[in-house]
Amino acid sequence: MTLPRFLFCLGPVFALAGLAGADTTQPTLVRKSLVRVSTTAVMPDYRQPWIAGRPSGGVGAGFVISGNRILTNAHVVSNARFLAVEKDGDPNRWVAGVRFVAHDADLAILEVKEARFFDGMHPLEFGGIPALDSTVAAYGYPIGGERLSITRGVVSRIDFQLYSHSAADSHLAIQIDAAINPGNSGGPVLQDGKVVGVAFQGYSGDVAQNTGYMIPVPVVKRFLKDIEDGRYDRYVDLAISYFPLLNPAQRRSLGLPDDGHGVLVTSVYPKGSCDGVLEKGDVLLAIDGHRVDSDGFVELEGERVELPEIVERKFLDEPVRFRVRRAGAETEVEARLKPATPFMIQAKRYDTPPRYAMLAGLLFQPLDREFLEAWRPEDLRVRYTYDAFVSERIYVERPEVVVLSAVLPDPVNTYLAPYAGGIVDEINGRKIRSLADVAEAIDAKPEHHVIRLLGEGRPLVIEQALVGEAADRIRTRYQIPADRNLDGEASAP
Repeated sequence: MTLPRFLFCLGPVFALAGLAGADTTQPTLVRKSLVRVSTTAVMPDYRQPWIAGRPSGGVGAGFVISGNRILTNAHVVSNARFLAVEKDGDPNRWVAGVRFVAHDADLAILEVKEARFFDGMHPLEFGGIPALDSTVAAYGYPIGGERLSITRGVVSRIDFQLYSHSAADSHLAIQIDAAINPGNSGGPVLQDGKVVGVAFQGYSGDVAQNTGYMIPVPVVKRFLKDIEDGRYDRYVDLAISYFPLLNPAQRRSLGLPDDGHGVLVTSVYPKGSCDGVLEKGDVLLAIDGHRVDSDGFVELEGERVELPEIVERKFLDEPVRFRVRRAGAETEVEARLKPATPFMIQAKRYDTPPRYAMLAGLLFQPLDREFLEAWRPEDLRVRYTYDAFVSERIYVERPEVVVLSAVLPDPVNTYLAPYAGGIVDEINGRKIRSLADVAEAIDAKPEHHVIRLLGEGRPLVIEQALVGEAADRIRTRYQIPADRNLDGEASAP
């Protein structure tokens, strides 16, 4: 997986600030495609995962594409409880819904069930990747007013960047010399009358002035292709690490000519796309017929791009072929692609309530980015496990790490509060490899529930005879509607 560069995201909705430049499209035509998206969202509370949280409002932009679909950013509609769209010249607000969402690509498709909403609207067409130093025009609803804004900027960079919405995925992005401000995310960026990008993020003013980013057409088209079968499968990943072979001495030690060709495979992550196909120590010479240069770049469509860009265009279960040098001989191998699920521990989560399980006031939650940001645990073992979850292959034995996040005080759990924040190793003799294991261990209802934490010699013990009465008392005292939520929907007590 490509490591992201540092990038600071301003907030949940954005806008492009104005720049001088020549008009590059037809404003009247674009007005017939653009929509203003109003969102009422509820942000979950990972410290109290049983409550819904408080609603908040936001505004973004979107635009009509073929098939009476509205394209916008995922962060514009994330955690939404109600969506409304408005079009130019129409005072009505139309109820909309999310049809597809790609949090790893920060894109979403909205639908409006009333077909007459699209009367008189004009679907926009997609162009290609704009040239460096060319001018583009962005359309949307930035802060400072309610009406349509048209702004211009110059393309200054085309490169892989961290997509801050997920905070774990890096894809191709186009940088323009215009600031990003709240209100305009999801709006189209056009050149010669065609969409060349979707405005989505930028640096804060104290990091970089007049710098914004748009999602380029290849990323958008991949999303639209992925959902053709009625579902979104996420991006696939090679799930390998590699090292550039620029050092002549290192190349000679590997028996390689000094021809600027090949990178060294340093890790092949278990259960990933290349597990059992590539090996640590392989020299990767070519991917799908594209020569791999010693700096990790390949030539694609006349441009030098990073190696993962080859896979960026592919989908679930598609093949990818490698030519490698292994044990002094060249060979060809093939892998079938799939998402790198273990990396999801580092991603922000949206659109589902937090998962948890509870026993007599002991709150159990899976370890992920949201948990870490909410609880900021002091136990260094928790932080290490999070940081090393992929690199040290912790996910192989524990696909999901569960933490005793809190102890809600009650007579049944007296003296157990100091153990909050520890990683759960066993419950009732069962190794805990997921939150579902916690629930099953609790449901066994032994005479005594015995919880063991990693690195703790003494077990935590709860008497089953006291659990039922205590559970009722704790639910009432702390206003907890259910003892668990294992899959995003609260279960009955």
